[in-house]
Amino acid sequence: MFDVAVFGSLFLTLFVIMDPPGITPIFLGLTSGRPAKVQRKMALQAVCVAFGVIAVFGVLGHQILDYLHVSVPALMIAGGLLLLLIALDLLTGKTDEPTQTKDVNVALVPLGMPLLAGPGAIVSVILAVQDADTVGAQLSVWTAIVAMHVVLWLVMRYSLLIIRVIKDGGVVLVTRLAGMMLSAIAVQQIINGVTQVINGA
Repeated sequence: MFDVAVFGSLFLTLFVIMDPPGITPIFLGLTSGRPAKVQRKMALQAVCVAFGVIAVFGVLGHQILDYLHVSVPALMIAGGLLLLLIALDLLTGKTDEPTQTKDVNVALVPLGMPLLAGPGAIVSVILAVQDADTVGAQLSVWTAIVAMHVVLWLVMRYSLLIIRVIKDGGVVLVTRLAGMMLSAIAVQQIINGVTQVINGA
């Protein structure tokens, strides 16, 4: 059966990591001066790239861990530290906004990777897929991943309207709130990893 708790947990985690409100001004900056049709196309390209990267790690994550001889608790701690760094950037407003490049499609780099499909999202998906031990849980995990990318696409596609509604102050406020939530998730993930290491010792 579809597990609403698993869906909600992963969707919320990916939401605060990928930060759709926070990506909006970056997307507008990278695509400024381009026709609306091109902006919509770039939004779709960025989301497709991010989904492809995350899907690969979701499917092959366990094999990658085995090949590198990395334990799940170690991955949880490392992932928690990465999430904490991202959360601190969100809280302090020190996120770097990349500039346009002529030789690289900004929808692929840096929008698709690493802004959307960053290390925090990848680690969270690997752990979620690995913990989903039933068909219903797996369905919930992948539904959450797809739903998150649909949200990202909608936010970027209609970013001009969103900016007019919530203004710059609204974007900053939502970004700070996301940072607070993400920091709590990060600390909890680190605690869980350390606990598993102690129990396994």
